[in-house]
Amino acid sequence: MSERIPVMKPWFGPEEAEAAAEAVASGWVAQGPRVAAFERAFAERLGVADAVAVSSCTTALHLALIAAGVGPGDEVVVPSLSFIATANAVRYVGARPVFADVDLASGNLTVETVDAVRTAATRAVILVDQGGVPADLDAMRGLCDPLGIVVVEDAACAAGSTLRGRPAGAGASFATYSFHPRKLLTTGEGGMVTVDRADVGARLRRLREHGMSVSAADRDAADRGGAAPVLETYDELGFNYRMTDVQAAIGLVQLGRLDAMVAKRRGFAERYRKALSGLPGARLVEDPAFGESNFQACWLLLDEDFPVARDELLGRMSAAGISGRRGIMAAHLEPAYADVAHVPLPNTERLTRDSLILPLFHQMTEEQHDRVVGALYAAAGLTVPEPAGVLS
Repeated sequence: MSERIPVMKPWFGPEEAEAAAEAVASGWVAQGPRVAAFERAFAERLGVADAVAVSSCTTALHLALIAAGVGPGDEVVVPSLSFIATANAVRYVGARPVFADVDLASGNLTVETVDAVRTAATRAVILVDQGGVPADLDAMRGLCDPLGIVVVEDAACAAGSTLRGRPAGAGASFATYSFHPRKLLTTGEGGMVTVDRADVGARLRRLREHGMSVSAADRDAADRGGAAPVLETYDELGFNYRMTDVQAAIGLVQLGRLDAMVAKRRGFAERYRKALSGLPGARLVEDPAFGESNFQACWLLLDEDFPVARDELLGRMSAAGISGRRGIMAAHLEPAYADVAHVPLPNTERLTRDSLILPLFHQMTEEQHDRVVGALYAAAGLTVPEPAGVLS
């Protein structure tokens, strides 16, 4: 039997192993000079004022909401169609998540869906670039900025995606990124907050390190320079949300791979599109008119008249040695959010019920790609249409 095809697989080479080993050999494995270098490189890549490395995208969202001044009594509009961390971060600051529906094609919030649920208590909107599909940040800021509503872009999946020719997240006051292994750019675990003001970045650095006024790296630099000891103060409640230098060393190598990863994934997504054009009742996610996706998640939406239900299709793919995943979760359907009242969310429920995520990773071969396509056609009781060149 052929080797099982995974949904996602990080692209690591010897360079990442060497970078991590160098960090270990240096003796500085906690947050230090490599974290600072990774932050500078990431900020330069996006063209933003500052970037602050943290332990995950969830902690990045938490800090962004604190810095945005969101707290008890505030409402934050979020998509239910997102990993549950998006809504959880709102509760971490004592605010109330308000679920809005999403566009069926992109899986993202729109001005219309946010406008339908915002109230006088709305303090922020978390705009998610779902699966790497860039949301229309410009339009959302056009709605929210005049109302004093902060837009936090949850770009967890969107490193390498673009919006109107610029990197996704580059136009946000706050944008957050994930470096989890299912993302293109990975450090194992880890995240980043980008901001449009250097003073905000400085505060985020203090917050990620217990609210400490002077970092461990700064104290070490003073010691090595023969200066008097630098004594820190703790001026506000902080957290332990640091990234390690070992992770950052890997991240610097991964950042250099990002363009190649995006190009390869977009090529295979287009190959899926051509190959599945003859599969009735199924539609592949695509770029919006105003941007390009990195295809972090390549999902297929099934019509109600597709020959088999989504879960049965996943079962048949698994039996054929192919891993798939259900579509993006809907937080409002989970027990943890059963107490949150919400407007009807028909597109959200349709997407989470009828979509599945197809295998897509940098090292994928054409043979593996063809196996996935063949399994989808077989589940529908069809054969891959001729000419076979459609898969080339």
